[in-house]
Amino acid sequence: MSSGPNLKDRALGYLARREYSRLELEKKLIPYALTAEELSLMLDSLERCGFLSAKRMVEQVVHIRRNRFGSRRIIYELQQKGIDEELILAVLPRLNKTELKVARIVWQKKFGIAPANATERAKQIRFLIGRGFATEIIMQVLDSQNE
Repeated sequence: MSSGPNLKDRALGYLARREYSRLELEKKLIPYALTAEELSLMLDSLERCGFLSAKRMVEQVVHIRRNRFGSRRIIYELQQKGIDEELILAVLPRLNKTELKVARIVWQKKFGIAPANATERAKQIRFLIGRGFATEIIMQVLDSQNE
């Protein structure tokens, strides 16, 4: 009687589609593992072989999310995925370096014109905050549009 792919084959199938953090992969595979120890050993094995990499995961998230979201949102997403704080801190300077440029691009795509009144300004601020941009960056973007 075949019960489908074994645990390692399932993990490799998931990883073939996209990068996963250890925590994400663990959550996906836990229903198929006989014991937590079996799952942990298999994940350790995948990390040693280089199939499961937190560093690659961070790079993928940053690459995909950078043009649409601010660093706060990206950092939050990485934390939710269980990425180590060291790796997040390592990518933070690169995110901060392009934050203003990305915020301007996102604002331009969504609004394109300076807010005419306080209600529109508040709407634009809420939008950019929701995208994970810092308040200082948002104010720079909006103030530069008013000039």
